[in-house]
Amino acid sequence: MKKLVLILFMILFSFNCSSQTNTKDEKEKSEMKPSKNDDGEWDLTVIDTQFDYFLNAVAKPISQYSESYLKNRNTLLVSEWNSYYSSGRYRNVIESSIDYDPKENYGLKFEYKLYQVFAYVNWKYGLKMNGLSGSDTTRY
Repeated sequence: MKKLVLILFMILFSFNCSSQTNTKDEKEKSEMKPSKNDDGEWDLTVIDTQFDYFLNAVAKPISQYSESYLKNRNTLLVSEWNSYYSSGRYRNVIESSIDYDPKENYGLKFEYKLYQVFAYVNWKYGLKMNGLSGSDTTRY
């Protein structure tokens, strides 16, 4: 289960994959950082087939959200996620922190997909996150 989430987030963000031995480099290796695609847009790729099902059949459509709403929610959710990571809570699901800059303009599609990743983790693993809206926390 935790390997699935790790793979999911490895695809979402680029990692520093070189082998490191000192503690500073190990901390950087466990942090996920957003990256731009070839077109210069922020992109999110999730290779979990259940995520595609979730996005198409369970998640609310992108038209139900504004970019500012998603940015505010993602800021809270990333903070909550990183807090769980730092404390070791939910270590069977959360294996790395997320480097997310709320001042960066990631775009609506990126913000939507990132938000839906948190909703998906809630839906699939039952991980309760306070930053999710009530209508996005229902397990089906």
